[in-house]
Amino acid sequence: MHFYLDGEVYTIVEFQHVKPGKGGAFIRTRLRKLKSGATLEKTFRSGERVEPAFVEKVKMQFLYRQGLEIVLMDMESYEQTEVPATEMGDQAKYLKEDMEVLCLKAGSEVLGYEVANFVELAVLQTDPGYRGDTVSGSSTKAATLETGAVIQVPFHINEGDIVKVDTRSDAYLERVKGKG
Repeated sequence: MHFYLDGEVYTIVEFQHVKPGKGGAFIRTRLRKLKSGATLEKTFRSGERVEPAFVEKVKMQFLYRQGLEIVLMDMESYEQTEVPATEMGDQAKYLKEDMEVLCLKAGSEVLGYEVANFVELAVLQTDPGYRGDTVSGSSTKAATLETGAVIQVPFHINEGDIVKVDTRSDAYLERVKGKG
């Protein structure tokens, strides 16, 4: 659910309905501001009203990078839009040609962009893993992906392997079988 609070659009991340023994019920919430991603904890009393926000998700396609900007194309109108890479945040490092990106709009205002939660990318560069190489005390090594993003992967991952990555946490999930 999306709604307006103090002129900004928020979405509910988590909520808890509380009914104390004495007094009226209330709802504790954790909210996320769509534009900046900042979180806020707020309590709503029963009977409090909020104005709903109708957020439209427009499918766009990543075409290419142009300097510090990212060029996206609306999948319905084929209109191209240049977006500063900073508006995409950390997710920009996972953009690959022809990848689908969702543009979140409330009315005519662009609130942000979303990349898929999971992407499959090839490993361009990583140090070779040696059997029993745990001297460093960790079981992972750095790997540079085809988009330029650097993540931590297990020692058994080699250059050319395709890996599945969670774009929200920058976490390696698994090696994709049959592709690497």
